[in-house]
Amino acid sequence: MSRHVLLVGPKSNVWTSPELLPLGLAYLAAMLERAGHTVRIYDAVAEDESLETVLDQALSAGRPYDLVGVTAVTPLIKEAWAVAALAKQRGAATVLGGPHPTILPDESLAHPEVDMVVRGEGEEAIVEIAEALESSKFQVPSSKSFAGILGLSYKNERGQIVHNPARPLRTDLDSLPFPAHHLFQVERYSNLQPLTDGQQKNPRAFTIMTSRGCPYSCIYCSKAVEGKVWRPRSVASVVAEWRWLTEDMRATEIGVADDVFNIRLDRAKDICQALIAERLTKVPWITIHGIRADHTDLELFQLMKRSGCRRVGFGVESGNQRVLDGLKKHQSIDDVRTAFRLARQAGLQTMGFFMFGLPGENEAAMDDTIRLALELDPDMANFMITSPFPGTELYDLVLREGRLFSHDWADFAIHEDHARYEIGEVTAELVVRKWHEAYRRFYLRPGRLARKALQPDTWRRLPTYLTNARRFFLSPKESANRQIGKSATG
Repeated sequence: MSRHVLLVGPKSNVWTSPELLPLGLAYLAAMLERAGHTVRIYDAVAEDESLETVLDQALSAGRPYDLVGVTAVTPLIKEAWAVAALAKQRGAATVLGGPHPTILPDESLAHPEVDMVVRGEGEEAIVEIAEALESSKFQVPSSKSFAGILGLSYKNERGQIVHNPARPLRTDLDSLPFPAHHLFQVERYSNLQPLTDGQQKNPRAFTIMTSRGCPYSCIYCSKAVEGKVWRPRSVASVVAEWRWLTEDMRATEIGVADDVFNIRLDRAKDICQALIAERLTKVPWITIHGIRADHTDLELFQLMKRSGCRRVGFGVESGNQRVLDGLKKHQSIDDVRTAFRLARQAGLQTMGFFMFGLPGENEAAMDDTIRLALELDPDMANFMITSPFPGTELYDLVLREGRLFSHDWADFAIHEDHARYEIGEVTAELVVRKWHEAYRRFYLRPGRLARKALQPDTWRRLPTYLTNARRFFLSPKESANRQIGKSATG
């Protein structure tokens, strides 16, 4: 018996994030469809209809959703609970997944509208849940029907929380079906945030993961879902999906969404060489997240350029080596300088990711970060105020030695303009002031403004730039003392 499943990506009115096609939901949907279930994806960033309308339409048509799955990062967990409440009101079984419920499953299960939480990767679990619902007369899990689903936490028929054993990380990524991109309104994502910054006309942007996981232990990263074990797909599988994206899905730009694309330098080169050999180089691509600066050489960047790569990003984080070492980044600033130089030499655009509010920082260290950003002069710079996400070493450090301003998870968004904590010499006023200064000193340089004015997409995207202009200047309130949460905790 086929089940009717709705997969939901919630959206917050107070938190903005890169509006990219969500691969996690796409993989879950593909697995469910392969198992014979009917799936709809509701990603709120690209929908016109309200979720209530979608749920009610299914009821009116006589095909209510049997199962509603919601993905949730920390800043959106309250929105995920609200989605579950709407689904539960209409009789559906509800399951949450993603980084935040994986770290804190009991928190979500304390909400009566949440029946289940999938901890870790969910492709196999979501299919097993749908099958267990088929064999059960109840819309809530029972110990008998759900006991064998690894990685599942749930409330049984007596209201008790049960945590099944963890599911081992999937090693055979090639056996996964290609993501169910046909269930998305692809053009809407491209118009919201084109990967190549508006240089494509009528873009169709897709993302691809060539590997999962990251073996490093940076203190600000939890790796709750994909783990610390790096698991690559075969080059043949990556190339097959790349061809499908370009030929069947009519992609005009592609973003590689790996945690770290170049953990193995030889494999990264092999992928680029295969794309060149298969003549899949016409569609431009970028690395969405920062790749490792210490796993690069000129040949890699040259191959990336020849294979169609337009821009490569690097997780620089800090311009102070002492602070960088404290993050357990295991990367030197000289590595970063070399990587930027070689990427530019190969003709690639560059992007740098920088963080403010890191443990061990002071004003001088933040000045080091700004100076390094100006020295590297990437085509794009993303300055972020650090968030101590639950499940990270940083979160535990702040609770132990610092002062967390808010326990409202909505306040933990990395793209917002407030400090989340104080620790050591890192004060809220200092973090916000230097964050604004970084944006101002980097983007308002006369030479950079002149170059930007000559780019063809600048004037079309002017409203977006004006919206982001608040990053450059402190408001009077901020200049006094900007911090999140009016009810800061000490």
